[in-house]
Amino acid sequence: MKNIKNTVLGLVAGTLLLSACSEFGDINVDPNRPSSPLTSGLLTGAERSVSGIVGNATGVLYVQHLSEKQYTESSRYQDIYFDFNGFYTGPLMNLQRIIDLNTNEETKDDVLSSGSNENQIAVARILRAYFFGVMTDRWGELPYSQALQGEVEFSPTYDTQEFIYTDLLKELKESADQINFETAGVEGDLLFNGDMEQWRRFANSLRMVMSLRISDVAPGLAESNFKEAYSNGALTGDFMYPYLAEANNQNPWYARYLTRVDYAISDTMYDYMNPLNDPRLAVYADPAANTGEIAPMPYGVSNTVAGGITNASVSYLGSSLRKQNAELPIVTLAQIHFSLAEAAVKGWISESAESHYRSGIEASFRQFGVFDQAAYDAYLAQPEVAFNSSNAMEKIAAQKWVALFLQGYEAWAEWRRLDYPELTPAVDAMNDSKMIPVRQAYPTTERDINSESYLEAVARQGEDGLDTKLWWDVN
Repeated sequence: MKNIKNTVLGLVAGTLLLSACSEFGDINVDPNRPSSPLTSGLLTGAERSVSGIVGNATGVLYVQHLSEKQYTESSRYQDIYFDFNGFYTGPLMNLQRIIDLNTNEETKDDVLSSGSNENQIAVARILRAYFFGVMTDRWGELPYSQALQGEVEFSPTYDTQEFIYTDLLKELKESADQINFETAGVEGDLLFNGDMEQWRRFANSLRMVMSLRISDVAPGLAESNFKEAYSNGALTGDFMYPYLAEANNQNPWYARYLTRVDYAISDTMYDYMNPLNDPRLAVYADPAANTGEIAPMPYGVSNTVAGGITNASVSYLGSSLRKQNAELPIVTLAQIHFSLAEAAVKGWISESAESHYRSGIEASFRQFGVFDQAAYDAYLAQPEVAFNSSNAMEKIAAQKWVALFLQGYEAWAEWRRLDYPELTPAVDAMNDSKMIPVRQAYPTTERDINSESYLEAVARQGEDGLDTKLWWDVN
């Protein structure tokens, strides 16, 4: 909290100081684009936008972790067009500005108070790759190589997802290598507090996740990147977004429950977890008010049907997960172990797939605070859970789906790639195909303003809708 407040106060104080220096000296200066902004403030601003990804409800509904109770349109796929402009004008522009200021010979010395030039650039590149990775997994082709050029390019072309992924893997490798442990870490960093070793491990972990994403379409590129990233060191613990017990930076699930009680555990999730006596279920959902037992909400039903179900008869998202300062996962240790289990199945690493599979479940139990050795052993002993090499990928995919609870967009991407568990579309789906979306459509502003580039992308990729599979989604 002090870091965030100090950053804001520093920006305000710096603005006041600059405005007092001269009565006439700023006539030709754009007040909205200071020549030497505090790059620590730019980094804090970009990192705050991570909350919009990890706290987003759409992916959580697509993979049926939760059901809507009051207004069920999102879980019935009503929305087709999703806006990506805020990414470009917000965090991505902040990160590009950090890179530019630390690269330009005229400004690079002026921003050293926020960390060494190489470390600021490395962190900005890693975080930029994170944002673009999430974006391309939602929309596919994107303005990428020509994006973030401001007045230089108002109508950027779209790059293919293959190009974007190839370049993101390169960016993550180069930025991890660029980190200089002999120089100052970054300031304004609310995610790792300037710990450059953690940034390096985050870059390697992202590279591992992205490599698996493209393993069915570019196996050679995927394997080489995964193995190198893993050998260089992945995260060794859960990487969480740090919310505060104040409205300025609060958990978005907390905010949602301030206005209405709407998100309940889905019958899909309940029907998988409950027969297995999964102890995480008691964390994922609170008991229903009228029975004291966990009771799921039917997934994807109409508002009329939902309205006939009383609030007291269903179990809402667990209260510990929607506290004002409850952290939300960005990358978890469970996720890394399941990735290593898959890599072992593929023969990329010589380690035991079963061992990493079991470690993934244990890490998830520990993440949600339910680990007990006896309960863990009993859970693993069940045929539905026990590792089996004959259907290893189905086992890994199902357990990954459970462990990625509330990691909506990541869970959605992995479900599309692995096709497990088998999910039934919403009963009262509102989209034309009545199928679970496998993509989100571009904002209408692109069709209207950047029409030539938009049409070229659609011609290559396919119809601009919810049913067009992405490049890596071939199963």
